[in-house]
Amino acid sequence: MTDSIASHAAATDKLVPFQRIFLTGGSGYVGRNLIRHFVARGVAVIALVRSDVSADIVRALGAVPLRGDLFDAALAAGMTGCNALIHAAADTDHGPATERQRRINEDGTRAVLDAARAAGIAKVIHLSTESVLATGQPLVNVDETMPLPAKPAGGYSRTKAAAERIALVAHGPDFSVVVLRPRFVWGRDDTTALPTLLEAVRSGKFAWISGGTYLTSTTHVANLCHAVELALSQGHGGQVYFISDGDPVPFRTFVSALIETQGLAVPDKIVPRLVVRAVAAIGDVVAKISGGRIVPPLTLQAYATSAVEVSFDIGRARCDLGYAPVISREEGLTELRSVQH
Repeated sequence: MTDSIASHAAATDKLVPFQRIFLTGGSGYVGRNLIRHFVARGVAVIALVRSDVSADIVRALGAVPLRGDLFDAALAAGMTGCNALIHAAADTDHGPATERQRRINEDGTRAVLDAARAAGIAKVIHLSTESVLATGQPLVNVDETMPLPAKPAGGYSRTKAAAERIALVAHGPDFSVVVLRPRFVWGRDDTTALPTLLEAVRSGKFAWISGGTYLTSTTHVANLCHAVELALSQGHGGQVYFISDGDPVPFRTFVSALIETQGLAVPDKIVPRLVVRAVAAIGDVVAKISGGRIVPPLTLQAYATSAVEVSFDIGRARCDLGYAPVISREEGLTELRSVQH
């Protein structure tokens, strides 16, 4: 954890009521930051890992690795002694839907929750995504009352929505389940969105869709970690909470700032939204007809997360959790600049 993020964490008044946490997805971007956050708060973290490399990563961050996977028969035994679960593991691929993604996101969630219940865990934080609402149409200042769509944008949206349903059905009097929905998670140590963005810029493939002037909500990873801590102590079981950096920002403004922190020139190429939407639609058809053998350059799933407004209201999190961002966008961008330079 960087000094700036650590100072924000240390400044919070909340005391984590759970002193031994089991974490899935610990070697991923969000998982690594969750380990840093909770270890700094004096919490023991047991992290599920699938490889020696992942075990080394989480061990170096201060967590205790547990070798296995989401379907391991010994998972409940490995959770023994933990009083909270953070389920962060997921297949986040935005390409064509796959059976692997369905199995990890849906069956994996069910298996982990079953193990947690058997282990006597009392509180679960299920990390979801705003993409459960994605259809390809704009999402403008939506809140948690918006129903899940009948026709989601793609496999990621569909399977994460199913995982949410599984998590909420599992909630009960002695097994409190809270769902968090962040959007556009970013910040230092990002090994997901930022590298992909930079590769597109360097390769000349990046373009602004209809100018990129539509709004987007964003979530700095430190704010997400803070929200997870608050959800453990304050979250109402059976509830869903949107989490973000606060007010939305124009997509182009924010992404341009991200690009500039890495010392790259911001592209000015623009493509019409209708063209991009058509390419995405054709890509989905080709992938389906080929049985997944042909991987298209763009899917409706990817389009839905980057080509239209996606903004939401975090009023419920503010009210129930006492949530407020602990790091501003400018602070986060300044930190990225300092890493680059």
